[in-house]
Amino acid sequence: MKHGKRYTAAAAVIERGKSYDVAEAFAKIEEIATAKFDETIEAHIKLGVDPRQADQQVRGTVVLPNGTGKKVRVLVIAKGEKADIAEKAGADIVGAEDIIAKIQNENYLDFDVVITSPDMMGQLGRVARILGPRGLMPNPKSGTITQDIAKAIADTKAGKVEYRVDKTSIVHCVVGKKSFGAQKLQENFETLMDAVVKAKPAAAKGTYLKSVYVTPAMGPGVKVNVKM
Repeated sequence: MKHGKRYTAAAAVIERGKSYDVAEAFAKIEEIATAKFDETIEAHIKLGVDPRQADQQVRGTVVLPNGTGKKVRVLVIAKGEKADIAEKAGADIVGAEDIIAKIQNENYLDFDVVITSPDMMGQLGRVARILGPRGLMPNPKSGTITQDIAKAIADTKAGKVEYRVDKTSIVHCVVGKKSFGAQKLQENFETLMDAVVKAKPAAAKGTYLKSVYVTPAMGPGVKVNVKM
């Protein structure tokens, strides 16, 4: 693959084959994230698990202490008192059958997260084929099917992210924006890593953390030496 001059210059800053300590890795990220926009910074964590096995799934949520830097539009599917609570808690959109119909008939998707109460899941099933492939279908493991609507909204707005191992045994997750600075990015990264380590399946054998990279949206990855 042929890269542009900016990418090539950024890659030259990183020593090939070297694993950097966490603080040094994020100092490198600050140096190489030179795009004209505020680049998203991601972590890519290769795990020693077999995601084909049900007992080796790694999935969960964690609230990053410094948020994600992204404004999250929250849709709450609820009725009655729970709908009132959602509006007071700062949900961007609140509805029930009307919103479900809009998603089904108009392919309405102007939101980032869907939170609902358990009693509405039967009706949400009508749009599972629309929301599911986009990662928007509520799930109890992600805390988006809950009786405590207010807490779910607060956590989401505060910077809750979901991590999930993919079919190649890698967890991809946002840890913030370049504008956060190295210290805040490091704090978010360490919080994410703690959660992923605690989520290690009992069935996983051998080395759990195979490799960890952090990378800006438009630049090369920096390998991190994690000791957890």
